[in-house]
Amino acid sequence: MTRAHDIVVGLDVGTTKVSAIVGEMVGDAVGVIGVGTSRSSGLRKGVVINIEETVRSIRQAVEEAERMAGVQVRSVFTGISGGHIRGFNSHGIVAVSDDEITQEDVSRVIDAARAVAIPLDREVLHILPQEYVIDDQDGIREPTGMHGVRLEAKVHIVTAAASSARNVIRCANHAGLEVDAIVLQQLASAEATLTQDEKDLGVCLIDIGGGTADIALFSDGAIVHTSVLPLGGNHVTNDIALGMRTPQQEAEQLKRRHGCALVENVDPQDLIEVPSVGGREPRPLSRQILCEIIEARVEEIFQLVKTEIRQTGYEDLLASGVVLTGGTSMLDSIADVAEEVLGLPIRCGAPSGVTGMVDEVNSPEFATGVGLVRYGSRNSGRRTPRMGESGILSRASHKVRHWLGGIF
Repeated sequence: MTRAHDIVVGLDVGTTKVSAIVGEMVGDAVGVIGVGTSRSSGLRKGVVINIEETVRSIRQAVEEAERMAGVQVRSVFTGISGGHIRGFNSHGIVAVSDDEITQEDVSRVIDAARAVAIPLDREVLHILPQEYVIDDQDGIREPTGMHGVRLEAKVHIVTAAASSARNVIRCANHAGLEVDAIVLQQLASAEATLTQDEKDLGVCLIDIGGGTADIALFSDGAIVHTSVLPLGGNHVTNDIALGMRTPQQEAEQLKRRHGCALVENVDPQDLIEVPSVGGREPRPLSRQILCEIIEARVEEIFQLVKTEIRQTGYEDLLASGVVLTGGTSMLDSIADVAEEVLGLPIRCGAPSGVTGMVDEVNSPEFATGVGLVRYGSRNSGRRTPRMGESGILSRASHKVRHWLGGIF
């Protein structure tokens, strides 16, 4: 049996689903030994709105994963998303204390880059190095041991609303779990689905969940932009419920069973049975009506993504195109709509480099959970004693900085 201290647990607390992935690193692969899922009803657009419901969902998912893995879960690495997430680039410069650059110099220049005014109601989640510059020589990925008199660092800083981040931690704590680190969800998804070549050439990751569409842009091996759009699969479901006058749960089932994001791929003669509200008899309707509703909302999501990419200035640097992941990316023909709107090559990304229970997690909806396990495995040796909530946020920033330093 796997020893408890060898395991790492990724806890993906999403708008529609909570998943717990119990795993360990086997070489460069994630060995999954337990998976648990539960329906999530305590979040809206990635933000906790009901602690009691969220705690219940977390417990159900973790208990299922514990039974499958045969271990007791005590701590987790958890993801975070929501419209409150903000990312921006920063720049720091320091004089080198000696002729040779040390790790202390690197830490000082990172601290100089993070020395920006941040509102009191926000917390720094991540400080992600992009590149270092030594005496005007740019493109340096590991400056330690090199010679120079001036060291510069370009970094990407991610902040979150302090209350939202602490509510996620509080929910995990109430479920009897310690939070080892909080990781931005699209960063974890990128770890599970993107290749190093894609990051080097330039790629856009779009993680479309139930309540949000999380965006991460990579160029030259480093992350250059992150953002969260408050639109996701739940908005598609709501549109179906309103447009076809059917209950929410039935609308979700219609989307999963008969949904298609491109009307031209649907036979006009196809009919589906649509349940009615208030106990009325079900009605036969054309499947094209359902798909027209879905296509309109999906197209809107990608139009907003296109605007976001254009505003960053990296539109022409995404040679690897776009990788779609998240539960909503499993919608039929969604890649066709994305390619038509964005004008970039598209692929759907499921977790790669997985062993063990491959079939259970071989789906885009588990990308964040698997990525959290991979992140946790790389940082498990640097765990510190249990800290207060603010301390955990600070520790998470420190750990992710070390983690993403590995992409260089």
